Amino acid sequence: MRIRSYITQFCKEEAGTVAILWGSSMAVLLGFLAITLDVGRLSSTQSELQAFADNVALAAAGELDGKNDAIIRATNAAASMISDSQTFANGSSTLSGSTDYSLIFHSALPASDLAALGADVTTVSNRARFVQVVLTPKSLNMSLASAFNKMLGGNGFGTTDVRAEATAGYTQAACDISPLMFCLPPNWENTLGVGDQILLRSGGGGSSAWGPGNFGFIDLATFQDTSGVCADEGGNKLACLIAAQSNITQCVLTNGLTTEPGQKVGITDAAFNVRFDIFRAVLNGEKNNPDFAPAPNVIKGIKPNGGSACIQGSEEPTVATMALGRDLCIDAGTCGGSNRFGNGVWDRPGYLDTNHDLADGIADGIGTDAHLPALTGSNVLYAGTRYGMYLREIAYGNTSPFSPPNSDAILDPSLPETGRPMCSSQMSTNPARRVINAAGVDCSTTTIKGSTSNVPVTQFVSVFLTEPVGSDTSSPPSFDIYGEVVGFPDVAGGGAGGFGGIFRDVVQLYR
Repeated sequence: MRIRSYITQFCKEEAGTVAILWGSSMAVLLGFLAITLDVGRLSSTQSELQAFADNVALAAAGELDGKNDAIIRATNAAASMISDSQTFANGSSTLSGSTDYSLIFHSALPASDLAALGADVTTVSNRARFVQVVLTPKSLNMSLASAFNKMLGGNGFGTTDVRAEATAGYTQAACDISPLMFCLPPNWENTLGVGDQILLRSGGGGSSAWGPGNFGFIDLATFQDTSGVCADEGGNKLACLIAAQSNITQCVLTNGLTTEPGQKVGITDAAFNVRFDIFRAVLNGEKNNPDFAPAPNVIKGIKPNGGSACIQGSEEPTVATMALGRDLCIDAGTCGGSNRFGNGVWDRPGYLDTNHDLADGIADGIGTDAHLPALTGSNVLYAGTRYGMYLREIAYGNTSPFSPPNSDAILDPSLPETGRPMCSSQMSTNPARRVINAAGVDCSTTTIKGSTSNVPVTQFVSVFLTEPVGSDTSSPPSFDIYGEVVGFPDVAGGGAGGFGGIFRDVVQLYR
């Protein structure tokens, strides 16, 4: 009876129930804790690898400036500049060097972030604008979670791979620039230098594709001017943005501009030529407006027809002065290619003989530059160039006038042109007034017809206008811009001083 009583009492006892429930719950709790710890290690490793991939992508993308060695520099920057560490994955804790990742370069990205990369892979440095970093997978032991899986009757599992990718790109923000663009010549990095002349011609038109040396304009929608001198110009905003000094434009990213269709008859030559003291068409009434002041040296080899002081209509060549000469090979048609890009060889002695014959007081038809102040400082880069001659003439007129004294003369006051404006009552004090910053485009890889979107800028080029912009008799007329390369304003040390424009490198993650 006593044993039966004990058994009955034991069956009714409830004091151990909590221990059973606690034991069961503890197994589940430890299982969840094991999973949480392993997932935490997985998440931490993923974050470490992703941070490393992001940094490698940014370092590599910062070198994708379109130069011939861009991919080499990008590869070296990624390998040597970036190192990091990971905590929980198997293998070395150090993340550094090309063994931990692979680089894939792209010329463009899909419009949608959901689209896969791969269609625009390139190995050409000039075309590489984006870099995709794919990390070598790292294995991670999920030991605790595996043990819990076995406790539940499973077979457990080994390791899991942790992966990371990042895509970054390079572009520039260009501010306060002229809305002018042109097609670069092939191999421009090795053939286009300071002192070389360019013949830019209004190009393309309609459905015709552009070629090297064709120029056009950039869509003004990206140049909304809200605070500069062109803010209230209405329908003449394009002319104003080209013609006005100290114009202000918003910054635009240069990895995708839109072209402005049409040749802009009535605007093109008028907008450029105010720098030469010529006021026509839409700029006819701006000759005394300081915002449109001519350059401090406007020698151009032409004078008003009929003896007036101001070229607002027709003109005729002068006898005693001439414009700065063209490259001899451009005039002879022997430059090769499209004959739009010269080699910097021009008739400097002929210019001196015509414009500086009387500098020594002897009319012998032999001009020299001995009376012109020498170039100093960074301007010595322009020795022998047309821009250097222009600078020396300005310095001469400012410091060593002819006798009898004439502080307004660059050349002999008796000549048809002294170098000072005769039409406008205003005059810029900035020698760079005759320099424009134009966006150079690789038209061999970007087909431009009419209004074209997403046109990448390869290189900005500073061009010194050597003579007024002219047009031919075709309909519509074709406009010609003769200019001399004086620098690359978005490249440090590229003869880029003082030519206006603000350029900022923009490197960012895209994926």
